Amino acid sequence: MSLPLILGVCVILVLAGIVKGASGMGLPTLGMGLLSLLMPPADAAAIIVVPAILTNVLQFTTGPRRGTVVRRFWPLGLCAIAGTLAGAFWLGGLQSHLAPALLGGTLLVYGLFGLGKLHFRTPAGAEPWLSPLVGLISGFLTGTTGVTVMPVAPYLQSLGLDREDLVQSLGLAFTLSTFALAVTLSLDFSALTDTRLALASLGALVPSFLGMEIGRRLRLAVSQETFRTGFFFALALLGANTLVRTLL
Repeated sequence: MSLPLILGVCVILVLAGIVKGASGMGLPTLGMGLLSLLMPPADAAAIIVVPAILTNVLQFTTGPRRGTVVRRFWPLGLCAIAGTLAGAFWLGGLQSHLAPALLGGTLLVYGLFGLGKLHFRTPAGAEPWLSPLVGLISGFLTGTTGVTVMPVAPYLQSLGLDREDLVQSLGLAFTLSTFALAVTLSLDFSALTDTRLALASLGALVPSFLGMEIGRRLRLAVSQETFRTGFFFALALLGANTLVRTLL
């Protein structure tokens, strides 16, 4: 990598880490969107996959109700893995010509969803069949875009979970999808066996965790509503830009 590219990647990872530290999510979402402006989606995913896995594992394991969350959401998690593998090997994954358009569309929809403050409730009776379906769709999008939030994040928010269960359930879903993504990058695209990208992914831990610490402190100083609006506006703008560039 050239020095300007390395500096650009570091700045992006710090920004993505800030979002993760302030909101508990968004590191791979924002990171993939911005890194894909500089490089192919497969390379962007290879760089961000190690920080994403570690931060999501920490998010899941540091909470108090790991067993409860696993027992409730293991069908969602297994289907997320299956969907990620299917998206990678069936459609060609992050090297598919569809990947940039799907990435842009996912970011745009999620950004607009957040800006619109859309809320819905999932009936308790629908959860046994809806959780696996949501996991499968989310995994499919992860396998082709590297982004893990749609539609699993809005779905889990719709279940009326308390804050700790919501944070841990998101961490579980994100962790399993990202592990499956790492497998596809290693086996099919050899992205993680590229020494240059593997070292870059390990090096990405430093700016990512630096950004998370900044974000943690920012969370205490800035209105959550202001931060939330800015985050979703940036995602929508980034998604629209990616989609337009792809279509043109």
